Amino acid sequence: MTPQRVSLITLGVADLERSKMFYSDLGWTPAPRGGDTIVFYQLRGLVLGLFGHDALAEDQNRPANELGTGAMTLALNMVDREGVDKAYQSALHAGATSLKEPQEVFWGGYSGYYADPDGHVWEVAHNPYWSLEDDGSLTLPEPS
Repeated sequence: MTPQRVSLITLGVADLERSKMFYSDLGWTPAPRGGDTIVFYQLRGLVLGLFGHDALAEDQNRPANELGTGAMTLALNMVDREGVDKAYQSALHAGATSLKEPQEVFWGGYSGYYADPDGHVWEVAHNPYWSLEDDGSLTLPEPS
């Protein structure tokens, strides 16, 4: 049985150096592993990898034109609305494309969306119904 977890998320990128600069401008530090075609970022409990698009396609044994960007969102939850606004503005300053400015949303929270230089979509959100640990990690609350 496969455990219910994710240990590594890999994003295909067209220009690895441009993507490294984008995430560096967000304040992220690459791990001392990687190479010419991939860079890793140690997150809390998992790793994010940026893999050159062509190298990723080769690794998957697929034509590069089949990769694209998927219909998915990576999310960064913040402890308050001010944190959302600050993270969103930092991303735009680093070169992200604004998709939806932070605003109150139907589920009672506050969130906005941006795309990194390769079109990978990130949500920055504050959910008043969820608590974050001091290290930023999230565990879903038990139903009441």
